[in-house]
Parts: sequence; structure tokens; C-alpha cells
Amino acid sequence: MTEPATTPRIRDESLADALGERYLAYALSTIMSRSLPNVRDGLKPVHRRLLHAMRQLKLDPGARFKKCARVVGDVIGKYHPHGDAAVYDALVRLAQDFSMRYPLVDGQGNFGNIDGDNAAAMRYTEARLTEVAQALLDGIDEDAVDFRPTYDGHESEPVVLPAGFPNLLANGATGIAVGMATSIPPHNAGEVCAAALHLIKYPKATISKLCQLMPGPDFPTGGVIAEAPEDIIESYKQGRGGFRLRARWTVEKQSHGLYLIVVSEIPYQVQKSRLVEKIATLLEAKKLGLLADIRDESTEEVRLVLEPKNRSVDPEVLMETLYRQTDLEVRIGFNMNVLDADQTPRVMNLREVLQAFLDHRHEVLKRRTRYRIGRIEARLETLEAYLAAYGNLDEVIRIIREDDEPKVRLRKLLKINETQVEAILNMRLRRLRKLDEAAIREEFEALTAERGKLGGVLKDKARRLKILAREIDETRKRFGEKTEIGRRRTEIGPPPGAVVIPLDATVERQDITVACSAKGWIRAFKGHLGDVSEIKNKEGDATKFILHAQSTDKLLIFATNGRFYTLGCDRLPPGRGFGEPVRLMIELSNDHELVNMFVHRPGRKLLVAASDGRGLVVAEDDVVAQTRNGKQVLNVKGDAEAQACAPAEGDAVAVIGENRRLLIFPLDEVPTRSRGRGVILQKYRQGGLADIKTFTLAEGLSWRSGERTRTETDLTSWIGKRAQSGRLPPKGFPRTNRFR
Repeated sequence: MTEPATTPRIRDESLADALGERYLAYALSTIMSRSLPNVRDGLKPVHRRLLHAMRQLKLDPGARFKKCARVVGDVIGKYHPHGDAAVYDALVRLAQDFSMRYPLVDGQGNFGNIDGDNAAAMRYTEARLTEVAQALLDGIDEDAVDFRPTYDGHESEPVVLPAGFPNLLANGATGIAVGMATSIPPHNAGEVCAAALHLIKYPKATISKLCQLMPGPDFPTGGVIAEAPEDIIESYKQGRGGFRLRARWTVEKQSHGLYLIVVSEIPYQVQKSRLVEKIATLLEAKKLGLLADIRDESTEEVRLVLEPKNRSVDPEVLMETLYRQTDLEVRIGFNMNVLDADQTPRVMNLREVLQAFLDHRHEVLKRRTRYRIGRIEARLETLEAYLAAYGNLDEVIRIIREDDEPKVRLRKLLKINETQVEAILNMRLRRLRKLDEAAIREEFEALTAERGKLGGVLKDKARRLKILAREIDETRKRFGEKTEIGRRRTEIGPPPGAVVIPLDATVERQDITVACSAKGWIRAFKGHLGDVSEIKNKEGDATKFILHAQSTDKLLIFATNGRFYTLGCDRLPPGRGFGEPVRLMIELSNDHELVNMFVHRPGRKLLVAASDGRGLVVAEDDVVAQTRNGKQVLNVKGDAEAQACAPAEGDAVAVIGENRRLLIFPLDEVPTRSRGRGVILQKYRQGGLADIKTFTLAEGLSWRSGERTRTETDLTSWIGKRAQSGRLPPKGFPRTNRFR
């Protein structure tokens, strides 16, 4: 008879709750099992599993290398059910001496380089553990840490490594989880051990004191940390901050007063090839006015040669320009967000991280001591059985030879337990010599004394701290400053001073001619063109603005919407072709047109006016815009729009309207404001303002008439007060009602 199908369970749940629950589970999995390191051993699960798998394969520092494919296969098959590429990438990074301050894997083959080239495939490369990794694993077979089942339950893996090496601070860690991240730079292991020893001796030591022993990060690629000591201390106090890291460089003197700058160390995690490519790109774009050339002469050592433009270039100024524009200076983030002993993510300060490491090592010491005592007691139990057998050797031999159940007789005779009986029955005949009896008694006495000593260690915390201090001191001697791997590589330098960088250092100054057509197509020609008649535009278009400028200048563009826009000359398209529309470079709608365009001169003032005859004077420095949207200066209302803009130079203003009425009045009658609608410059019954001009009254009023420039010096008839109507202009004034 067929059983009825089970009815599926259906429960109502809001989408927000269901998504929130599942996303939280994903976030916790990412935080705890992928992205954040454990404060005790400084490792993420994939790194811990790699080291454990390599130890299972007996890839000790003195052993033969094995293919990385074998290691990766064991890791993903037994411990880490993820893609082989991710696991191999993690293995490669552990072997790179430019990524790890103290590599945990000794690689043989192509494991990539500082230029950013990838490692060879895992079937070609080989690996084994380093001494640092061995120190992390030391004691793992002595019940030093807990083990847990692997994902399939067929194997077991360590929850954390014994960590006889301060790996978290020494090698650092980076990771991005869900809603949090970690960024811990590498440090010098000798200095970390010195700070830990000081904390053992003075548990309430301040972070400032610890920073005297551990002054800052120590990167595998060297460089110079340019930060104030108080800022470094503050970062360690908060557990958050950052460090400014600069390349190390020297000056090599050449003949005839010339010199070269040689960069021997680049910042951490900067790819040298991309750095050189970036500098070359800036050179081609002429944004490094003080640099002539860059050459990469690196072998196994980094050597970037920078050639200055000439001998008068200050090396400090040249390097400061490169620091600001390239990755010769980087900002290394600092965020000690780690999993504590309770698997809780939190940001720790320097003392908390060191104390967590010491607490872990203290617990490892106690567990290894208990394990050793247990092994000693098991051995003593066996030795007691041997000694009992030696005391009744003839009877023991007779019972074993003649009795069908020797175990029961031996237990009654020697008063021993089942385990001890098994030990006697498993003895070899060669152990029955008198010499062996003496050795067993000597071993029994030695183990008894060791057990008593270890028992005293478990009862006395002060003795345990002394042992812990001795272990850390041995680590310092093994990997510290006096060893080749332990010498400090990164210099702790002062913060950068106030170096004045001239504009020529960032952009090469060149003479250019800026041409803009009536339809708003703009371009820049090299040099100051004398004959502009050859400038060709699209059919139906004509050149409207011609400006002589420098490539380092800024252009101010005034539009009919009353806004000023700023455009750097270095952004202008070249003179070949018809250029590009200005509207693509600034946020100017099709409803508005260009009024005027001129080269920015700091400190100058401008007179702006609208078609309704209102205007104001504005400081030119106040109209420079920082965004493409420009800066609103002249507010226009109704049908009016911005009509004219001219430099506010001289002592008088000439205004002419579309009604062909000219008015001249003192410039100081126009107020200076940062923005607004302005005051009335001239009144009109019909039409509006046509053009304005500022000039010096004593020199007369000039205007263009065809190819000639005419000047009128007797201006008495047109001089009046601001806001009057004016009179007809002098004979010969253009019918366009324009001064130019």
C-alpha cells in the first residue's frame, strides 16, 4: 500500500524578515569564515588550512618541495570547499616576499613579481613551509589548541594555531567583509616581541610607551613613513587611522652639475610597472614640467631613474610633484578590526591586540604543560610496571610461560592495572637485561622530577609568565633585528614640510592661441599666432573669440544665463580639426549662448551687465568656478539676459544701448558685489543694453571701425550720471553699437 505524500510545511513570513535573516547569515559567514583574521594567530581560515595541510604533507622547512597542485588539492578536498584558483592565489601570496613581511611559504618557481605579473600555474610551482610557519604550528600535536570537524566530518582542523610567532602584527592582514573591513599593515617582528615583553613586565603600560618599542609599520618593500609620531600613536590608540608611505630615493651626481634621482624602494602593494606607466603618461600629457624622462633599470633590486629637465631643478620639489600625482606616495589604511578569542569582530587598539596574543600564548603554555604531564604520567605508569616485573622477574617469566591466563596472575602478583599488564606482556626479551633496569630507574626518577616541576608551573602564574617571556625572547632572537630577515626595512621619517611647488612643475608652460567660434567650437593652437585669418571653421560658422594665453592659464567664460564657467587651457583640444563644443566641457544648456571669454588674471575686477541695463562689478577671483555647473554672478529676470562683460580697468564706464544712446559715467558709481541683479547703468524707453566698456577718461574712448581704431578725447557731451539715458554717439561710431 502506497503511503500518502507528506504535506509540505508552509509558513507566512514577510519578505523583509526573510531577506534580513538570510543576509545576516551570509554576513556572519563572510565575517567569521572568510574576511577577518583571528587576533590570536593573525590568519584567515584559508591560510590556516593551507598551513595545516602542508604540515600534514610533512612539508617542513628542511623537507623536499612538493607541487602546489598537490597542496591545493588537499586543501579543497579536505578542509576548504572552494575554487582552486582562490586557494592557489592565497598560497602564492604567502610565498611572495614583496607581499608578506615574513613569508609563511617557501616557494620554488615563478610566484609573480613586484611588477604585477601573475604566478605560474600550480602544476609548475612547488612549495614547503618556512621557519616562521613552523613557529606558528609548533605544539599543535600537544593539545595546544582545539580542533573541530571539517565540512564533511571526515577530518578535523585546528580552530586556531598555537602561534609561537606574532603573525597578526608582523605580517598584517587585509579583508573586506559585509559591513566591515580590516587593514593591518605589517610590522617588525623583533619590535612586536619587544613590546610584548614590556607588556608582560608592565601589564598597565601605556600605548605611548609601547610605540617607543614598536614605532610603526615595517613594510617588506621598504619606503619611508612620513607621519608625525603623535599621529602614529593616536592611530594605535584608536585602532584606526592611516600612514603616509613614500618611496625612498637618492640623488646620483653626474658630470657638469647634472644629477639623477634613483628610486630604490617603492610603496607597499604598488605595482612597479603601473607606476612607471602612470609617470610616463603624465610626461606625455606634459603634466610633469620638471621631469624629462623616466627609466626602469630594475633587476632583482628596484631602480627607477628619474631625469630632471635641467640642473637647476630642485630634487625636493621634483619629488614632491611626483608624490602628489603618482603612487610614489600612498596612504596605507589602518583598521585593526579582528575576531577576538570569542569569535566576535571588534576594533582593538595596540595594547589589546598584544594582550590577546599573550593571553593565547599563556593558554597554549598551560595546555601543552597539561599534555606533557599526561604523557609523563602515562610513561611513569608503564615504567612502574617494568620495575615491578624486574623485582619478580623469575616468577613473571614462569607465569607467562606456564599459565593459560597470565594477566590475572600478574595483576595479583604485582598489584598492577590492566594497562600495566599489557605493557609487561609486550616487553621484548632484550629489555630484560640488568642494564635496561638501571636505565628505566633513571628515566623514572627524571620523569618524576619533571612532573613535579611542571605541576609547579601550572600552580604558579609568575613562573608561567617567565616561561612565556623566555619563549617570546627566543622568537625575537630568531626573527628579530639582528637577523637578515628581521632588520627594519621601512624608515620612520618626519612629516613632509611645506614645499612650494611652482605651477611649471605640474604643467609645462607653453604659448597657445585659443580660438572659439560663434557656434561654440573651441580649440588651442601652439604658439601666439600673428595671422589668425587662416583659422578655418565649419561652413556657416565664424571665429568669435581669439585669445593669446599660456597652457597653464584658466579661461573664464561668461554666458547669457549670468554664470561664469572656468576651463583649464590644458583641457582644450588641439588646433587640428574644428575643435570640440564648449558645451561638452561645461554644463551650458542650448538655451544660452557665450557672451565673452578671456584669460583669468587673479586680482582683477570685472564689469558685467544684463540686457535690461543693470550691472555690477565683481572680483575676478570670486567668479572662478570649481565645478562644471559654473558660478551664478549676475541674476537676470524676465526676458533679460546677460549681455556684456569687460575688465573693470580705468576710471570711467561707457554704456551704449540698442537705441544708439551713449552714456559715460565714473566707474566708482558701480558697486562691487559677489553676486546679484546689480544697479541701473542706463535707462531705455525701447530696446536694451548693447555693449559696455571701461577706460581711462584722460586717454579718451576708443572703438573699432572696420580695420581702424578711432579715439574720441572730447567726451564732455556724453559724461553724465549713472542711470541716465545718454546721447547719440560721435560720428563714425559703428552701426552695430559695439565698441569692438
